[in-house]
Amino acid sequence: MRHGIRLLILIVFTLLLSSPKMIIKGSADNGPNHQVRTQSFGVSGGNVNDITRRFCCSGTLGSLVQDINGTLYILSNNHVLGLSGQASPDDDISQPGLIDNNCRTPPIVADFTTAPTLGQSNVDAAIAQLRPGAMDSTGSILDIGVISSVVKNPAVGMHVIKSGRTTGRTAGSITSINTTVSVQYQAGCGQGKKFVVTYNNQVVIGQSGFSAGGDSGSLIVTDDDNHQPVALLFAGSSATTIGNPIGQVLDQVGTTLGRGVSFVGDARGVTSAFEMSITPLANNSPRPQDLGLANWAKNRHERDLMSRPGVLGVGVGGSDNNSGEATIVVYFDRTSGRAPILPERLENVRVRVVHIDPIVAF
Repeated sequence: MRHGIRLLILIVFTLLLSSPKMIIKGSADNGPNHQVRTQSFGVSGGNVNDITRRFCCSGTLGSLVQDINGTLYILSNNHVLGLSGQASPDDDISQPGLIDNNCRTPPIVADFTTAPTLGQSNVDAAIAQLRPGAMDSTGSILDIGVISSVVKNPAVGMHVIKSGRTTGRTAGSITSINTTVSVQYQAGCGQGKKFVVTYNNQVVIGQSGFSAGGDSGSLIVTDDDNHQPVALLFAGSSATTIGNPIGQVLDQVGTTLGRGVSFVGDARGVTSAFEMSITPLANNSPRPQDLGLANWAKNRHERDLMSRPGVLGVGVGGSDNNSGEATIVVYFDRTSGRAPILPERLENVRVRVVHIDPIVAF
């Protein structure tokens, strides 16, 4: 499913309709203010070439970054801005996206610049150089506001929010980190060959409703007054959201661009041991030493676990009935028609199985 958002523009129902054209939107609309023309970020947008004969696709223009020279760029996903590696330099990037303009070209706000290679960089990220005056130069995200320029390492139990094209502003908490996960992509918009990319060290938010198709590219930030960047949303299922750790995103984008990039925002938040200790976490989150043991056990057995039929991902998180317990979290495909064949414990760490739909690039 390409971005999870499709717009059917040509279906001929000769017996049912007098008109040969019908417009159908493929996802629930819970963020209408994010689907119109605005200068804020966290809103509808994408590459104007992300269209096929029957569908047009869009995602979210997540946030604003700058390079060391002060040049401004929109940050989103490769599969939103870069057509999963098929975009050409200077492709037009629109806001809103095609899907929110009846598949006609919306206003152009940026020019595609570069994207780390899918399947090699361990991130799904891209940037597009902002056209002067096209969007808010403070980087303000709709329903969140100006964010911090100081990034934050993800942690199990951390409370986070995001603002995206389809579901608007939503809140959740991180349920697993250091997660290896297989994500399904589609080469074209709503059609074309499907392929799978496997990522490691990913962030998972396990709450249903945190995101949906079209929210790809949203910036996940801390749910506090600082709003520090934590992860870049790029995939999920009906009950999970997957994000690239934001530090890795900035590193890979900067390497591909050839110069460092950072978020546009203020300097709220500091990265220190003390600051980590006061980060808003869920009650009774696992202790660092217990998470360390779970990480060691997960890394040691990851290859075996990922090779088992129906396993979509393996990470480290808390327990479903004891949030203070660290566990190895195995994400299992509930549509596989199989029963999970998995150990109950590994290296004295409990294995927790979470049944989910296949994970797709939103």
